[in-house]
Amino acid sequence: MATTETQPVQAPAGRGRALVLVCLAGVLWGTIGPVIPVVHDASGLSPLAIGGYRALVAVVVLVIAATVMRRSRDCVRLGRRHWRRVAAVGVSTAIFQLLFFVAVLWAGVSITTVVCLGFAPVLLLITGSVRRRRRPSAGQFLTVAVALAGLLLVSVAGSPDGEAPYPALGVLTALASGAAYALSADAAGPLSLRLDTLTMTTTTTCVAAMVLVPAGLIVPLASGGGTWTGDLGSWALIGYLGAVTMALAYALLFTGLRTTPSGAAVVATLLEPVTAVVIAVVWLGERLTVAGVVGIVLIMTAIGSLGRQSKEPAPQ
Repeated sequence: MATTETQPVQAPAGRGRALVLVCLAGVLWGTIGPVIPVVHDASGLSPLAIGGYRALVAVVVLVIAATVMRRSRDCVRLGRRHWRRVAAVGVSTAIFQLLFFVAVLWAGVSITTVVCLGFAPVLLLITGSVRRRRRPSAGQFLTVAVALAGLLLVSVAGSPDGEAPYPALGVLTALASGAAYALSADAAGPLSLRLDTLTMTTTTTCVAAMVLVPAGLIVPLASGGGTWTGDLGSWALIGYLGAVTMALAYALLFTGLRTTPSGAAVVATLLEPVTAVVIAVVWLGERLTVAGVVGIVLIMTAIGSLGRQSKEPAPQ
């Protein structure tokens, strides 16, 4: 059986194609926001329980895929060999998702989106500059600034959130969620050069599920929330969330990270809130404000500029 570990190798896709894959991951993640309220309203499941079942579905799908492709043993072997970085990616991904859910409950969707998704690229820009011991280029700085401005406009374009119960704690939790998101992307970059996509996605998702599944069941039980439903439509949507927005989306992200710096990848995934807004306008009947249109244009401009910038050194 051929090994699934690279030596490391350059990804077959160029940077432009890699950015497309990362953007597709962002688009898929953008469908999570509209789907979760539908599942919650139909089933009574808490967002944490939905997240736990989503992770469980993703693991089942990936393990089946690894078995069919005869990669199960390689997943175990290579997962053990790189267990520190695999654990870092998996645990930070789980923490990012859990803290994001909590921040939404405490501070509201708009504030959480701006703080979490906005803090991640800024943190990666700073840490990348410190690691390389040089200031970020004017192009990098401008790209992040334009992306953040667009994110702010898109996030406040929808209906205002209700009164936030714990706004200060919510903002701090969103900052921690953004830091975990940045850490997961930064740690995944070098790992993507050593493991093939299926092995990496399977191993890191299994680690994330070890955190998300217990939290998704224990916390709702302790707080009196719902943990089970007989609604088949809700289970179908949870299957979509696990198979498509987690298993497939993270496979796209990890493939893109082979030739795309983590900071650029995080900026590209800002298509997530753009997709959520478009879905709300087209299918849920919400109105898009002028600020929302300007925000979408700014984010698309920032993402488009990533492909024209000189390529940064690939993560090692």
